[in-house]
Amino acid sequence: MAEQTKILTAEQERQLRQPIDTYVGGIQEKINALRKDGTDRVVELQSALDNLKRDRIYTAQEKEARRAQLQKELEQAKSVESRHKDEIAKLIADAEAYLKAHFDQDYYQAVAASCQAEKLQAQVKYREAVEQLNKTHQETVAKLSDPHELKDEKYVHKNRLFDAKMQLAKDLQAAKDRRHAAFDHQYHLLDLLRMSKFSFAETAAQRWESYKYTFSGRDFLLRNGLYLAIAVIFIALCFITPAVKGVHLLTVNNILNILQQASPRMFLALGVAGLILLAGTDLSIGRMVGMGMTAATIVMHKGINTGSVFGHIFNFTGLSVLVRVILALVVCIVLCTIFTTIAGFFTAKFKMHPFISTMANMLVIFGLVTYSTKGVSFGGIEDSISKMIIPKINGFPTIILWALAAVIIVWFIWNKTTFGKNLYAVGGNPEAASVSGISVFWVTVGAFIMAGILYGFGSWLECIRMFGSGSAAYGQGWEMDAIAACVVGGISFTGGIGKISGVVTGVFIFTALTYSLTTLGIDTNLQFVFSGIIILVAVMLDCLKYVQKK
Repeated sequence: MAEQTKILTAEQERQLRQPIDTYVGGIQEKINALRKDGTDRVVELQSALDNLKRDRIYTAQEKEARRAQLQKELEQAKSVESRHKDEIAKLIADAEAYLKAHFDQDYYQAVAASCQAEKLQAQVKYREAVEQLNKTHQETVAKLSDPHELKDEKYVHKNRLFDAKMQLAKDLQAAKDRRHAAFDHQYHLLDLLRMSKFSFAETAAQRWESYKYTFSGRDFLLRNGLYLAIAVIFIALCFITPAVKGVHLLTVNNILNILQQASPRMFLALGVAGLILLAGTDLSIGRMVGMGMTAATIVMHKGINTGSVFGHIFNFTGLSVLVRVILALVVCIVLCTIFTTIAGFFTAKFKMHPFISTMANMLVIFGLVTYSTKGVSFGGIEDSISKMIIPKINGFPTIILWALAAVIIVWFIWNKTTFGKNLYAVGGNPEAASVSGISVFWVTVGAFIMAGILYGFGSWLECIRMFGSGSAAYGQGWEMDAIAACVVGGISFTGGIGKISGVVTGVFIFTALTYSLTTLGIDTNLQFVFSGIIILVAVMLDCLKYVQKK
């Protein structure tokens, strides 16, 4: 009964809030009157000036005359605004002080306590309902002997329990909504007083309240369950590795090594992420890395090449080192882009699944590179190139900056360009995108071209990081790492869903996990098992999210 007395009716809650609304509302009326010919007029005139710039009805002379008139009226309005500024500030301060003194103490705490009591009452009501339903069910079952009737009774009982559970959820949500509305009311009043200007602390408080209000344990686990599991595994490895190998994982040097290894792979993951965004994939990434590594090593080779391509031995020693570095990059990008464009054309033109078109690419590339080079490794590149392109500054590997630049550029393309918006639209629903005027063909081909450019950059950087040693076999299995990083990072295979931040997270997760397992001495083949399990769980969670939305 004590809890029952805490529960407020809607009328009681309104009565608690009425003094606050009356006091602050009175101040708001005074502020509105002061703003009418000042701030409100300034906003109105500035909007009129902005519209005038886009207006095509007036002639140039009429537009200039109109602009001059509006500007004159704007100056007058600003003068009025300036005169009332101090008075309005005092009124706002008065209202804020009143809200600070009375809102929480006189209104919100009572509503929050009422909502808590409502939740407890709803849970008691649910338990009593379940007990009554179980009792009635047992009495009914005791009277029945026919198997079909028993089956029907069990089905009906199950539905009644479900209805009771749904009623509990409804009651709890109603209490939650009521408390949230009470919390928001204060910021609604402040919003009117200040014209939507909040301090950093107030904005943070609103965001935290919104997060708590919309939080769902099931959704949280669907979004972050895999990350939490991997974090637990990594923390466990951080304790196990020092005990078994006498090596600490969380050192500055190890973290920099992980970032350095992840940098070239970041380019590959960013490239394939655009294709997965279109509900596609790319199986040829690893072979393109091998092709790019081989081509870059040939161009930047230390001295005359020892291996041949189709029987011809290349000699680029007559070119300066810088020219050879740029030439190697161009060759890598051109070769990778040619093959991705071919795959993109067949995918877009003939509606061929990217799995097939990129698998064909994978076989063609590997066959051509292996046949033309006889499968040999081309040795090392010029020693000065690594220091020129990715030097270490006070132990910091600058190759990380290349990856950071790639992340920023691709983020900008995805989020700030028409092509990026079209990419999401085509990935989400190609038919609807086509009807709205988007060229599905060119968006698809464009995504493959962008992927080729990123693959070329990635293979070029990897060649410099590894000081050459390019061969057709290099990069085998890298496509799985890139795809897995995207999937773990939340790029959905259903298309149209994903963020660059997810790709970055996925690459770091896989690189860190691989590095940790290697340091621990886990066999490479067993590492594939870990990767496979992670991919399976990631896709399963992605499918669960998709099914939930459906």
